[in-house]
Amino acid sequence: MSSDDFRTVWSDDSGRVRPEKNRRSVTKAPTVPNDGIVRIGRETKGRKGKGVTLVYGVPLSGEKLKQLAKELKQKCGSGGTLKDGVIEIQGDHRAVLQAELVKKGWSVKLAGG
Repeated sequence: MSSDDFRTVWSDDSGRVRPEKNRRSVTKAPTVPNDGIVRIGRETKGRKGKGVTLVYGVPLSGEKLKQLAKELKQKCGSGGTLKDGVIEIQGDHRAVLQAELVKKGWSVKLAGG
């Protein structure tokens, strides 16, 4: 057998795995004006129907934002994360979060439907 009888089954030296047009869209953090209003929304997109509550526009950063996320998760008794400056809390906790953030002195709006 010569080397021409074999064809390449797998190679990592060139090309993309999938064309860009077939890739799933990735949910990006909502963009809001820096107007000092904290917005609370609910989202299920890309989460197999499971809802999360999003808190964005909080005028904190770094360790203070991480601490706020931890406090809000404990207040709701739920899990969550902090991604790109947006606090995500599992479940629909908009009313609880709104009351808690108003206690902290921020102007809060419920965003979305």
